[in-house]
Amino acid sequence: MPATSALRRSLAVIAALPLLTLAACGYGSQAKDDGEAKVAAGAKKIDGLDSVKIGYFGNLTHGTALVGMEKGFFQKALGATKVEPAIFNAGPSEIEALNSDSIDIGWIGPSPAINGYTKSAGKNLRIIGGSASGGVKLVVNPDKIKSLKDVKGKRIATPQLGNTQDVAFLNWAAEQGWKVDPQSGKGDVTVVRSDNKVTPDAYKSGSIDGAWVPEPTASKLVAEGGKVLLDESSLWPDKKFVITNIIVRQEFLKKHPKVVEAVLKGSVETNKWINANPDQAKAAANKQLEEDSGKALPADVLDPAWKSIQFTDDPLASTLNTEAAHAVKAGLLEKPDLNGIYDLAPLNKVLKAEGEPTVDDAGLGAK
Repeated sequence: MPATSALRRSLAVIAALPLLTLAACGYGSQAKDDGEAKVAAGAKKIDGLDSVKIGYFGNLTHGTALVGMEKGFFQKALGATKVEPAIFNAGPSEIEALNSDSIDIGWIGPSPAINGYTKSAGKNLRIIGGSASGGVKLVVNPDKIKSLKDVKGKRIATPQLGNTQDVAFLNWAAEQGWKVDPQSGKGDVTVVRSDNKVTPDAYKSGSIDGAWVPEPTASKLVAEGGKVLLDESSLWPDKKFVITNIIVRQEFLKKHPKVVEAVLKGSVETNKWINANPDQAKAAANKQLEEDSGKALPADVLDPAWKSIQFTDDPLASTLNTEAAHAVKAGLLEKPDLNGIYDLAPLNKVLKAEGEPTVDDAGLGAK
């Protein structure tokens, strides 16, 4: 198939999905009345704003948002400007919510951020901070796959066509010299696009031989007898790559910079607390997951999953550029213009005030 036709087909399929997603567990969001967020007595609204709408996924890779909500770091930073959380199951719905002003700020993966930015010609969002690195693994059935070369000819699940893990697996497969049609997933290895919610059942039934997935899905597969064959972090310099960013509506950033700074302050304080108190932070994240979804993770899933994620304020901008290049190479994205996708000035202002080192936008900052 010609490259241009493949691209059109890819974009059409992705649009129907409807966009790129980080770790799809279905679609839609759930607005949440955050009764836990207590406004301190005498606190004042920032910029006179009544509330700020914050979106995130119920995934451990969004641990900064989970812990920040559960421990009240965001509400403390925002004073009397109330936090209004919205929990999403996939990147497409969160991007749509951002575009429709249903949320102001969100935690999201690199692929939907890239896709949302390029589809709007750079007009709808900015990445304003980092949140997490890592937490993605290739887990396989050890009876069928004993080495990396054994992956050839097998059925490997990824969360969704064109999502962050799908792109990573297609790129890795290409580096092995294997040919795979990015649309159908057929080739030297078969890529099965499977909702993370059902991937463990697909593994148990034997309909897939493994999966390239984020946490906690990876650890759920291990709990079912799977084996970690490859941790994606091993493929990156310093074992770091962006898995979760913080994005904001550009209009909101322009109108309410102090509110954005307050949310970033809450994020920085949350990450600092997570890294200083890993066990307490893990428990807090699981408590928020239970509140958001009605179900906490068991220890045999939670413990290894949490250990594989690094929480950081650094957006690891150079790795975003690399991930975009991988999507282009796979034939899932036309070469994007990412100039201006970052505005790290508010974050660096917060970091300086906290006595922390500033972060870099890899030359992709807003002018």
